[in-house]
Amino acid sequence: MSKGPVLIDLDDDAPAKETPATAPPVPDPEPDLPQPRAMEMAARIATRRPSRLSRWFWSLALSLVGFAASVAAWEFVTTLLERNPVLGLIATVLTVAFVVVLLIIALRELAAFARLRRVDDIHAAADAALTHANLAEAKGVIERLRRLFRGREDLRWGLDRLAEREGDVFDADGLIHLAEAELLGPLDELAKREVEAAARQVATVTAIVPLALADVVTALTSNIRMIRRIAEIYGGRAGALGAWRLTRAVMTHLVATGAVAVGDDLIQSVAGGTALSRISRRFGEGVVNGALTARVGVAAMEVCRPLPFSREKKPSVTRLVQRALTGLFGSKS
Repeated sequence: MSKGPVLIDLDDDAPAKETPATAPPVPDPEPDLPQPRAMEMAARIATRRPSRLSRWFWSLALSLVGFAASVAAWEFVTTLLERNPVLGLIATVLTVAFVVVLLIIALRELAAFARLRRVDDIHAAADAALTHANLAEAKGVIERLRRLFRGREDLRWGLDRLAEREGDVFDADGLIHLAEAELLGPLDELAKREVEAAARQVATVTAIVPLALADVVTALTSNIRMIRRIAEIYGGRAGALGAWRLTRAVMTHLVATGAVAVGDDLIQSVAGGTALSRISRRFGEGVVNGALTARVGVAAMEVCRPLPFSREKKPSVTRLVQRALTGLFGSKS
């Protein structure tokens, strides 16, 4: 019996022992990209349609409250007139003044809806003129634009330039393009500033305010205010109800097209790919929410603009976000 070491021959094809030098590299984990929860929630709130039962409930509730308030006010005024005619007369005057103010507000809202409808009609007429290449239709669009922008001091120079040069244009495309350059060019710049301001505000609040739902409230209110300002810039003058209607229309369009979602193109254009994974997650969500706010702003410009983007290019979301957020969260690495 041998007392020495036992040697066992190994086959040549046996697997070699792995070492750190021969081990395969560990794959990099996919970055956990921040999600635009605030903007997604704001979009759901803006586009949510109540059920028929809910509409009936709120309609009856508001009618009941309004009826009860009217009866209570009537009894209050008549009783006060019987007890003290002077105080009753003061209460009557105040009540009448309150009703008059409510009527004025209602009339302004109706006028705002009518003005928004005018802008929509001009937009549709311009689309038809460009499609049919009809010079007479294009001239009709120009005349309606003049009436829409009549009395605006900031567009007086553009209106004068349009009046001087329109006689030299003999095709529908050229006339619409001329009006777009002379009248809507300055308004596009104002609308872009509103979009940048809203994107900056949403991004800042999302990044630095830790309160629950604060970013959702900020996103919703900032987008409504931005859409209302854009409508006013283009001559819409939306009231409170008109602004909500525009917001629903814009958000519904974005949700239907899938634009209220984070895509690789958005991440790459805003934060240089994986840069968001190297900074605070709240900052990353702020940047993405700001970028989606810019998308909403561009869609609002398309909806509220009295002429379609034909000669002028639609604003770039990437450029708007870069201008809005430059220096806000530091430079990109």
